[in-house]
Amino acid sequence: MDRRDIHVLAAGTVLPGPPVDNAELTRRFSMPPVWEEWIDTFVGTRSRHLATDLETGQVRWSLADMGEAAASRALQAAGLGAGDIDLMVASTASPDLLMPATVNVVADRIGVDGVPTYQLQSGCCGALQALELARTMLLSGGRRTALVVGAESCAKHLDLTVDVAKLPTSEQINGVLFGDGAGAVVLGTDPVPGTPVLRGVTQRLVGLGREPGQLVEWFGRADRHTDRQAVREEYKAIEESVPPMACEVLDELLDELDWKETDVDFLLPPQLGGRMTERIVGGLDLPGATEVSVVADIGNTGNAAPWFQLEQALPRMREGDRAVGIAVESSKWIKAGFALEVC
Repeated sequence: MDRRDIHVLAAGTVLPGPPVDNAELTRRFSMPPVWEEWIDTFVGTRSRHLATDLETGQVRWSLADMGEAAASRALQAAGLGAGDIDLMVASTASPDLLMPATVNVVADRIGVDGVPTYQLQSGCCGALQALELARTMLLSGGRRTALVVGAESCAKHLDLTVDVAKLPTSEQINGVLFGDGAGAVVLGTDPVPGTPVLRGVTQRLVGLGREPGQLVEWFGRADRHTDRQAVREEYKAIEESVPPMACEVLDELLDELDWKETDVDFLLPPQLGGRMTERIVGGLDLPGATEVSVVADIGNTGNAAPWFQLEQALPRMREGDRAVGIAVESSKWIKAGFALEVC
């Protein structure tokens, strides 16, 4: 296998519509005023962006719309065009359709054709799974540039007629944690001065024998009127499990790269909620690292979250800087991470 360096050339992101703060969210769903304070205090997410207009119920952005915009911005930032892309990978937990895959719709819109395309269905670790797949294929030789897209849309799970107070708590929490958005990164094998090298990517399933921490149902024509709960978030299990899993990922990355805690200049922690992120960062204990977090302002954007963080980190990284990104997925318990270094 060709052991060329893989460079992160650029990142691009997009958010649909204006921010929706906690006051607007509680008002629109007729939740008691105490909910606004509870979200601020215990969840720590101040606002999020939604693909659906909360007043009209109109879906303003599809997943493909957001993926197209993010991909176009990443390509523009990298100074590349659709014809430069040799490989495209997308990850999402909320595709527009089961078929065609959203990655292929996005590819068509931005003019990518005649190359391998892949779509991974996963949650918060999906972006890093896509990153690992793209990196592996670039290292195998014969391809020079890859486009990796991560996107999420909650629109299909929003029922503006529902009485939120009657929903199970495990479903209510989803409505305040998550936001919509898309991000994309461009990877390349050609050295570009000032761009970070992808030093490592790791991701592992660790859910053997464990109940899922998050469940998202899929309803077809035969069962679309089912009374089954559409989404479920076991927040207590997540609160207990995610912080130590994040520490495990950090330790594994540092050991693999022979880096010390003091070598990390930028930390991109899991983006579950503002308060949970604060707890995770405290447990990771990297006092010399600059934290790059966006969750308090845009919510948990799932597969897009690492690319929002990376877009903010890239312009701040200088020669010799090192960055570590971590993601943890509670659906069936996956932990993942990646490491960058500007040479």
